[in-house]
Amino acid sequence: MPTSPLPISAVVLTFNEERQIADCLRSIAGLVAEVFVVDSGSTDSTVAIAQQMGAYVAHHPFEDYSRQRNWALDNLPFRYDWVLHLDADHRVTPALHQALRRMFEMPIPDDINGFLVSRRTIFLGKWMRYGGHYPVYHAVLFRRGKGFCEPRRYDQHFRVEGKVLRLAGDVEDIVTESLHRFTERHNVWSSWEAAEQVAADLSNAEHLVKPNLWGTPIERRRYWKRLYEQLPLFVRPFLYFLVRYVFRLGFLDGRRGLIFHFLQGFWFRFLIDAKIYEQHRRS
Repeated sequence: MPTSPLPISAVVLTFNEERQIADCLRSIAGLVAEVFVVDSGSTDSTVAIAQQMGAYVAHHPFEDYSRQRNWALDNLPFRYDWVLHLDADHRVTPALHQALRRMFEMPIPDDINGFLVSRRTIFLGKWMRYGGHYPVYHAVLFRRGKGFCEPRRYDQHFRVEGKVLRLAGDVEDIVTESLHRFTERHNVWSSWEAAEQVAADLSNAEHLVKPNLWGTPIERRRYWKRLYEQLPLFVRPFLYFLVRYVFRLGFLDGRRGLIFHFLQGFWFRFLIDAKIYEQHRRS
């Protein structure tokens, strides 16, 4: 028997995602009541595909992910109180479909303003189960007016005012179509992360996720990230890879896991340190 869409508005960020956007929108078809695609100047068929699949397309120049998400929250004409945030390379799994339907079968308590959903990383077609890379929670669903994206250029999280609950099921994150695209994107992100670490700007501290070893999964993750940042440059990538690949069993992800954990857990972190070193020399 057909089921009605849930009273949820979905927001999907896009830029030249013609190979991804259809699968993303199919994964939430029939689940959410409306879909907004916020496009930042695609020159391929992304916009046409999104419109053909029934999404409302808004256009906004891209500055960074945080500003783009917050612009969407502040400017899109949502009809519903709950907003789900996705990227074009995300897929809502059937298990998450079921969890959301169970949750919305009865009124959600007024003091619950958001939900934490785990992200399942898919690299070269394989789920990265080990190395501390799963589960990793993100507050991608929350009440309108009760959340925002923290002002960070990389590794940004949504902050939700009030209580949040964990949901069963995952969002699949297709992190790469090719190693060329993976390294290209991580090269850009390493520059953003290096610049933020060099600046160490605390002027927006009240808007950032608070590091807390005993807090939510997001706050605990930020605690360990802050601890990592206090370690010496060029030493910390080696330690991180050792912990992730050996002690947290990343080697169990096989050959594709070796490629992923080395590139994302060592090369990317080492590149950040090298760019920090470069910036210090220039200044």
